[in-house]
Amino acid sequence: MADLSAFPITRRWPAKHPDRLQLYSLPTPNGVKVSIALEELGLPYEPHLVDIGKNESWTPEFLSLNPNGKIPAIIDPDGPGGKPIGLFESGAILVYLAEKTGKLMSADPALRYETLQWVFFQMASIGPMFGQLGFFHKFAGKEYEDKRPLARYRDESKRLFGVLEGRLADREWIMGDDYTIADIATFGWVRNMGGFYGAGEILELDKFTATQAWLDRGLARPAVQRGLNIPPRP
Repeated sequence: MADLSAFPITRRWPAKHPDRLQLYSLPTPNGVKVSIALEELGLPYEPHLVDIGKNESWTPEFLSLNPNGKIPAIIDPDGPGGKPIGLFESGAILVYLAEKTGKLMSADPALRYETLQWVFFQMASIGPMFGQLGFFHKFAGKEYEDKRPLARYRDESKRLFGVLEGRLADREWIMGDDYTIADIATFGWVRNMGGFYGAGEILELDKFTATQAWLDRGLARPAVQRGLNIPPRP
């Protein structure tokens, strides 16, 4: 049986199955990246709900694994060399899982780097811009009298949808015929813009037909449907 006692997070979220990969998360656009990937890969794992609404990601135990205080994070008891490893940052976790299993990313060096560039595109552009738009359109930011921030993030989000639309115009998946971690990284954010954030009208999402068709294909995958609700919200 794996010994995870070196990880203080396990004191607050004890592992019932320490030989399985431990997932600390919540079904947000970033959180579901990892749960979807784990479902797609069929790796045994144990999910732990980290309630960010109760600031649980800022507890000393969680910060011991991710000093940035954000979900998701993982502990893999069977890390490199058979030793446990803890990881945070959803993009890094996706790359780790793909390389651990040899799935969801091509082993061909050129295709691997091409996949990584689209993962980083999501991490550096889609996630931050869409998240800011969500704040200024749906949450406290909507009360601000100065509407320039909302306009800024709306326009930038539309531009990013245009980039994605161009990529998907003649492709089934971001990497063509191959379904990869680039798709998994991006699903949750695209889904949320027209759903949870209610920004479909201001972004004119009905114009991005290739992107919507890609999202529909992704949402039709059973592993995606399962991953979108793991761990269940409180």
